[in-house]
Amino acid sequence: GVGNMGGPMAANLVKAGHAVKGYDLSQTAIDRLVEAGGSVAKDLKDAASEVEVVVTMLPAGEHVREVYQKTVFGVAKSGSLLIDCSTIDVESSREVHAQAAVAGMDMLDAPVSGGVTGAAAGTLAFMCGGSEQAFERAKPLLDVMGANIVHAGAAGDGQAAKICNNIMSFTNLIVGLDMPTLSVLLIM
Repeated sequence: GVGNMGGPMAANLVKAGHAVKGYDLSQTAIDRLVEAGGSVAKDLKDAASEVEVVVTMLPAGEHVREVYQKTVFGVAKSGSLLIDCSTIDVESSREVHAQAAVAGMDMLDAPVSGGVTGAAAGTLAFMCGGSEQAFERAKPLLDVMGANIVHAGAAGDGQAAKICNNIMSFTNLIVGLDMPTLSVLLIM
């Protein structure tokens, strides 16, 4: 997707001189990609065909599994690099990684932190899981979109690191609240 997060990430890749072909269900998102200098894929198959790298930013594990299983693995070239920047469950991530290996493709789970502002500024944090080879192949692209890129370990470990990051962020939020506000949140 090239929506709220994927759109600015794609725009930063275009600014860095990369050819970006994107797809999204939202016409507004597609229009923004074109304004940034990217090209439009007619569908998911077109988006994953004849490219060296496929980057996905999707809402949930079920969407990641569906996009990769029903489309990407059937049309992407053997040897392609797959980077999933979605924040999803570890199990789905590891399942898709295993299927990528069978298809002869390098894969990296690389969920992000930093929000829309970080995506636009190119200052995202990427927590990456996958082989060292996939990480090294992805790093030059991630450097364009982020400021902090960490290889957390094997397949799915980027997702595990992101879960820990979210827990720490929520803990900091709760600790910073005054007692009446905290009491209301705990009752809910």
